[in-house]
This record gives sequence, C-alpha cells and structure tokens, in this order.
Amino acid sequence: MNINLLPKAIIVTTTQLTMILIAVATIFLVFILIAIVKMYKLKAENKKLMQTNAYKDYEEAGEDMTRGHLYGDH
Repeated sequence: MNINLLPKAIIVTTTQLTMILIAVATIFLVFILIAIVKMYKLKAENKKLMQTNAYKDYEEAGEDMTRGHLYGDH
C-alpha cells in the first residue's frame, strides 16, 4: 500500500512546474539587473577616478607596486 503512494506524492503538474520556473527566472533576472546597474556605476566611478589628479600623480611617480609586506619586502 505504501509503495503506491510514493509516485503520486512526487508528481508535479505542468502548471506547478511552470510557476516554479517563472519564479526562479524572475529571481535570476533581478540579480542580473542589479549586477548590470552596479557595473555601470563602477565604470562611471572608475572613469571619474582616472580623470583626477591623484591618479595622474601616481602614474607619473612610477612607484613600484610590488613593494610591501605582502611580497616579503620589509
């Protein structure tokens, strides 16, 4: 008797499956939209930082970025 109940409990209708897939797709779409918005904000901020004098001064100084505690150069 219990053997016959298991397959009936697992059955999912196409309507239920469609609703689940729409919900999952909507969540992923929201995450993708958030990522796109953040990408454009970061791109705009990077462009703004590239135009500042601090970046130009650092670039002209030619400092060695490998110096520091992370590379064992105490």
